[in-house]
Amino acid sequence: MKDYVGLFEGRDWIEPEMLGKNAEKDKKLNDNWSREDWKKLIEIAKELKAEYKKKIPHPLLPSQTLFMLFFNDSLRTRNSFEAGMTQFGGHAHFLDPSKIYRPALPGEDVPYKTERIADVARVLSEMGDAIAIRIYGDAVQWKYAKGHKIIQEFARWSDIPLINMEDDVFHPCQALADWQAIDEHLRGKYEKKKYVMSYAYSGGLKPLAVPTSCVLSATMMGMDVVFARPKGFELEESVIERCKEYADTFGGSFEESEDMKEAFEGADVVYPKAWTPRDALIGPWNKRTEPDKDLANKLSAEHKDWICDRKKMELCSKDAIYMHCLPADRGQEVTDEVIDGKQSVVFDEAGNRMHAQNALMATIMGRKE
Repeated sequence: MKDYVGLFEGRDWIEPEMLGKNAEKDKKLNDNWSREDWKKLIEIAKELKAEYKKKIPHPLLPSQTLFMLFFNDSLRTRNSFEAGMTQFGGHAHFLDPSKIYRPALPGEDVPYKTERIADVARVLSEMGDAIAIRIYGDAVQWKYAKGHKIIQEFARWSDIPLINMEDDVFHPCQALADWQAIDEHLRGKYEKKKYVMSYAYSGGLKPLAVPTSCVLSATMMGMDVVFARPKGFELEESVIERCKEYADTFGGSFEESEDMKEAFEGADVVYPKAWTPRDALIGPWNKRTEPDKDLANKLSAEHKDWICDRKKMELCSKDAIYMHCLPADRGQEVTDEVIDGKQSVVFDEAGNRMHAQNALMATIMGRKE
């Protein structure tokens, strides 16, 4: 058995942060993952990826079960977890919220339609080895951080590891796969490299989870991070403050910009992606009781020039890479020429979802001998 199996046995994977804000109060809610822990996961992921490419089997979690609860659609996340558990000799069990009693927070119970999260979590803990949840957007009425609260509630009551497959605040699985892609394509020399997380135009509502996770993980990596966005597309203030703390701690830098072209100048990594303007969401920054999708579309449409095209890529360093979590809105967020071009690493990045998550599952679901 590999020596890394069970290395982080029993830990949850909920936030792409290293300083668990509630660690002393409730260790189940925010396991304190160090930067070295993240780097260890990346090394394991690269080893598993190399074995996969060589068709070397790695049945590291035989007979184990991962329960996957999807409140939202998925291509990469569902398939990467299912494929990974199959490779490990276990099983990923798909749970459709519409086919079970809907898990509910206290005060949101509906007789014979919902079941308290405290009960669901403990039942699944009796039958499997980890619980993974994806929840954001319409599933939580676009109320910022409600999906994250639901995941935290599951973690509070579960006796097995809890994996955040993306909520309305964080997407730590994507952040881990992104870090692996950057490490591989920059050959491990990413510290002090310029990383640009930029808004890119798209219609509709999209969660803030990816940009939030990207800027947090990039500053954790010690990169020089530029967060480019039009006015009105800011992230939560606490996220920005945490990025500044990470930059100070790990030797990088962090700044914000309202100019996409200026931000791209000399960049080594660019990650242009759409997200919803905050004022259209229900959040602590306003008094909304319902999301305003018309406002979101109106504000987004004012920035159709925020697209990643060849001219903007020419502003970057000659070896710069283009990243995106996918699905990308071609013709809005990015041109075909860029996403299909030689600087794009999006499909390798997508493939890393499986390898990075495999590293995570092997270390938190595995049992030390």
